[in-house]
Amino acid sequence: MPRTTPVPATRGKRRAERRARADYTGGVYGSMLAASVVIGAGSLGSFPRAELVLLLLLTGVVFWIAHVHAQLFGARLAQQTPNRHLVLHVCRDEWPIVKAAVPPATAVAVSPLLGLDVRGGLWLALCVAVVGQIGWSVAAARRAGASPRLMAVTASVNLLLGLLIIAFKIVLKH
Repeated sequence: MPRTTPVPATRGKRRAERRARADYTGGVYGSMLAASVVIGAGSLGSFPRAELVLLLLLTGVVFWIAHVHAQLFGARLAQQTPNRHLVLHVCRDEWPIVKAAVPPATAVAVSPLLGLDVRGGLWLALCVAVVGQIGWSVAAARRAGASPRLMAVTASVNLLLGLLIIAFKIVLKH
């Protein structure tokens, strides 16, 4: 009887499988984190746009590292010893935290092209972060097979959270 060897999954098939298992929690969290960075960035130095872009991206990276560390040496260490495959898996799963910082950072970077001053760039970044937060949450609900009603609820909840963050920015007045 001839022995058949399993055909390895194609790269595209593996990507599709990863997307199907995708968890958007990091994206929602990362968007909220980016919005929080924007409201906390009251006094920037000589190059406020560049500093805010770096602050957004570096904060995303630092929190990504913190989440990877927590996953590997918190919950997972009790279940299995970390190996290269597990480390790469956790790094990939937590990457949306960094990805969520990119749109607000980009908004700050392009704000001069839109004729916005630094304050306008901050507001643009904040709005982009809130929209990202809503988008990530709706994507997660859709991927989970949620009904349109539940997707509307998650969008509404995240909009309210975003508006709360915006209210903090207004109260802080910087």
